[in-house]
Amino acid sequence: MCEIRPFMALRPQAQFAKQVASRPYDVLNSQEAKKEAEGNSASFLHVTKSEIDLPESTDVHSAEVYEKAKQNLEAFIKRDILFRENKECFYIYRLIMDGRSQTGLVALSSLKDYEQGTIKKHEFTRPEKELDRINHIKTTGAQTGNVFLAYRNVEELDEIIAKWCETKTEVYDFIADDKVQHTIWIINDDKTIEIISDIFRDKIPCTYIADGHHRAASAAKVKEALSANGGEGTNYFLTTLFPSNQLAILDYNRVIKDLNGHNKEELLKLLEKDFIVEHKSKAVKPAELHSFGMYIGKEWYQLTAKPGTFKNDPIGILDVTILQENILLPLFGIADQRTDKRIDFVGGIRGLRELEKRVNSGEMSVAFSLHPVSIDQLFNIADSGNVMPPKSTWFEPKLRDGLLTHLISE
Repeated sequence: MCEIRPFMALRPQAQFAKQVASRPYDVLNSQEAKKEAEGNSASFLHVTKSEIDLPESTDVHSAEVYEKAKQNLEAFIKRDILFRENKECFYIYRLIMDGRSQTGLVALSSLKDYEQGTIKKHEFTRPEKELDRINHIKTTGAQTGNVFLAYRNVEELDEIIAKWCETKTEVYDFIADDKVQHTIWIINDDKTIEIISDIFRDKIPCTYIADGHHRAASAAKVKEALSANGGEGTNYFLTTLFPSNQLAILDYNRVIKDLNGHNKEELLKLLEKDFIVEHKSKAVKPAELHSFGMYIGKEWYQLTAKPGTFKNDPIGILDVTILQENILLPLFGIADQRTDKRIDFVGGIRGLRELEKRVNSGEMSVAFSLHPVSIDQLFNIADSGNVMPPKSTWFEPKLRDGLLTHLISE
């Protein structure tokens, strides 16, 4: 069963919450982060993307960047922008986007559960991204990024959280610049904390990483590296746990740098082997499984997989698998999406115009839009011990960094 525990969060003074709260480090590049933090000395991007405070020529993975993150975090505490909770608590985090609400429990989850498979994964991770967060955690002494976990909802727990939100006063409540509303409550009642902990231990057999595979893997490797000298805090990692009945998955699209020696006409001809290829007058957002959009040469095409060209097992039936096995590998020579530098991933929240932009700029040569994976597919694949191709799921809205941070020295 699942072990969770309360913790003493490092969090902002209420008047600074909106200023501090920043988008996750891994959805912004350095230039975007610098622009977003411009004029806001309290933005947590100064901690999670600290290269924005160094010369542009600085290697973003250099020791200098991580040391700057540590200095900035310490400065936030010294300036009393951030403070440490005086007792161990759970927290409730509600997000509202476009009228849709989802509410999760912020707690520390056990790295032992992660290592033993009680916390289930559905993706492999990329070594260079793991190393980045390992160095960030070790240098700052803090887990600044939240891991988004999902679980099959338990009605009793749903009711406890809903009642707390109805009867207690929130500590933070603001609408961010992207129009997403963020509200946080503190659960500081020992009896309620015990009841919630018992529900996870007795009634929730496992949780699933929805978003944050790299953050979880990095926390586990920091624990291993600091096993001799690390405190109890290194045995846990910062998570927000959401019931499955409140979650929606968005598409996660692909852009590719080159055509692997083909020209556009050759590529279209090759695709006809496994797909029905149709030219479209507008951007293609697939409305059903096994249908794909392709943007190339300033034109959109719809690709529909032909019957018999893919497997019907839990992995084979996924559109991300069909794309990999019928397009990326045979036509582009991309065997491993985790490590091949010619492919990049674009979250569905950025829209299809982002795909067009990256191809039209000449940075990329072709883009593919996909239909999203369902939450049940994610659970089934994780339960079977299989993994999806990387970057198969995009969850929105995103949890903000900086509102609740776990100091591993506790």
